[in-house]
Amino acid sequence: MNPQYLKRTIIKKEIRSHYLDEVKEIQVYLPPHYDETVTYPVLYLQDGDDYFNLGRIATQANQLIYEEDIRPIMMVAVPVDKSKRTAEYSPIGERNRLYLQFFTEELLPGIESDFPVDRTPDGRVVGGSSLGGTVSLHLALEYPEDFRQVLSQSGAFLEATIDRIRQTSSLDDLVVYQSIGKAETAVPTNMGKLDLLARNREVYRHLQDKQAQVHYAEKEGDHTWGLWQKDIPDALRIFFGN
Repeated sequence: MNPQYLKRTIIKKEIRSHYLDEVKEIQVYLPPHYDETVTYPVLYLQDGDDYFNLGRIATQANQLIYEEDIRPIMMVAVPVDKSKRTAEYSPIGERNRLYLQFFTEELLPGIESDFPVDRTPDGRVVGGSSLGGTVSLHLALEYPEDFRQVLSQSGAFLEATIDRIRQTSSLDDLVVYQSIGKAETAVPTNMGKLDLLARNREVYRHLQDKQAQVHYAEKEGDHTWGLWQKDIPDALRIFFGN
């Protein structure tokens, strides 16, 4: 691998959340040859630390940018307290509404005040894996004026997600990259084993029924970072490809 791909520029920023009653240490990836006079499209990532460490997304983005496969982008890694993850990311979690409010009312303004990121819904992508994909889709469902592009890897979707999709009249402004592993038929969760392959197929059908533009992919692999890391370049090309 070209050594320049490994030279990651990441800035840390603290955002105090009134809704969550905690301070989030956000990491912001700056693209190669970063220019603060340029406005960049931006990817907001749930489980952000894992995407940087286990997904190697910064290194992969560097490579794609240097090879002119994608446009220069910025990425915002949002960490989560694992003990509160289900409560915040699940649509039936007791802290889910607070998390959605934090994301739209505290995180977005905090990032946009300090960095030259695109402030339009067409310049923002929100994404994650497993329940991170779930909460990302729900952000777009609840705040369509802010989020219209969703990256979901192995989304741990519940019946509540399907119910929420059904409640919408149209999702023709929504663009989704939705990938799932073919071996994800009995994924252990705190709600028992879930057939996420079948559930993702169901969510895909309902999104299509509401006229969403969905880039759907079933890939070899299970509910692990081994699958998600390899899938990242395809996802980035969908939203940011040249």
